[in-house]
Amino acid sequence: MNSFTVGALADKAGINLETVRYYEKIGLMPKPKRKESHYRIYDENDFVRLKFIIRAKELGFTLKEISELLSLKVDSETKCGDIKKLAEEKIIDVGNKIRDLKNIKKHLDKLVTQCINEEVSSDECPIVKALIS
Repeated sequence: MNSFTVGALADKAGINLETVRYYEKIGLMPKPKRKESHYRIYDENDFVRLKFIIRAKELGFTLKEISELLSLKVDSETKCGDIKKLAEEKIIDVGNKIRDLKNIKKHLDKLVTQCINEEVSSDECPIVKALIS
């Protein structure tokens, strides 16, 4: 089985090595084995776990949610439906964020259209006025 230093693992996963160390610190990644020289040594299972974390983050899961997913993944009592429930909750969360972002965009579009004269001072800018009122 391949073994990696923290830098090699991070490179293979396409992330910063400090991120790997942080995931260890918060318990998402297990404490690695160490060489006699005290260098961290990771194996292919660690890489698979790290890719799981990265992909879950890309799908919008928080680190807390990823921790829960990892716990469910290793629990022999967990059923696919348990994980599906978390994904369905994330879908609702993402939908709410999309709604909020669309609302923000609508308000920004309105503010930008009110900015007719780009040469007025910032004190007279309708965008600034809206932000301080």
